[in-house]
Amino acid sequence: MLKQRIITALILLPVALCGFFLLNGGDFALFIGLVVTLGAWEWARLAGLVAQPLRIAYAAVVAGGLMLLYILPELAPWVLGASVIWWALATWLVLTYPRSNELWSSAACRLLIGLLILLPAWQGLVLLKHWPLGNWLILAVMVLVWAADIGAYFSGRALGKRKLAPQVSPGKSWEGVYGGLAVSLLITLVVGLNRGWGIGELLLGLLGAVVVVMSSVVGDLTESMFKRREGIKDSSNLLPGHGGVLDRIDSLTAAIPMFAVLLWAAEWGVM
Repeated sequence: MLKQRIITALILLPVALCGFFLLNGGDFALFIGLVVTLGAWEWARLAGLVAQPLRIAYAAVVAGGLMLLYILPELAPWVLGASVIWWALATWLVLTYPRSNELWSSAACRLLIGLLILLPAWQGLVLLKHWPLGNWLILAVMVLVWAADIGAYFSGRALGKRKLAPQVSPGKSWEGVYGGLAVSLLITLVVGLNRGWGIGELLLGLLGAVVVVMSSVVGDLTESMFKRREGIKDSSNLLPGHGGVLDRIDSLTAAIPMFAVLLWAAEWGVM
């Protein structure tokens, strides 16, 4: 298993880095669209679609949605606005699971939720890429999420006592969340001081980091909730040793659109 994980990581890492930071325009949108479309194929399974033709059809629908968003960029505010509403609702669904299961148990509802998760993630990345500091902004949101994950892992192992959402993901604790958040806030503070932010900008940056990191936690827990509902461990076996595409990007699907919305609202991303 460890050998598989290492080999897969060594293959995927350069591909991902080149795709995220060297591609631009339509090539970048297509690259991210491919990742999201694979995620859609996996999500169809979480929605209860087992037959391959149905899963492929759902992936094709998502791909068509991405094409429409690329052709009509004026839809971006609506897509990202819907994402903010969805992740607020998802927070409540996760905290009240399994009681909330009745509200989204139908396949149609879960397929719709997949659109609310996948389309805004693509839209957020494409939007960030178009801003002057595009690559740095994409790197920033990824570092925030990865730092939070690493901090949560070590603080959770050392101090974890109070379960975060035991019915959804028994291994996660509030202490892990606090540890991950502390690491991300420290990174934000260092970056802000290095860039010469004033007190007001620092406070807004730290507040934004809290929102992004907590959103990433909800994104992770949301996929775990749907996997638990279906009784599966991984979204697929597309990535040997790592599970599926969704297993690798679940936190980012929530963090990226939230990050884009915050920057857009603060007009930082266009500076």
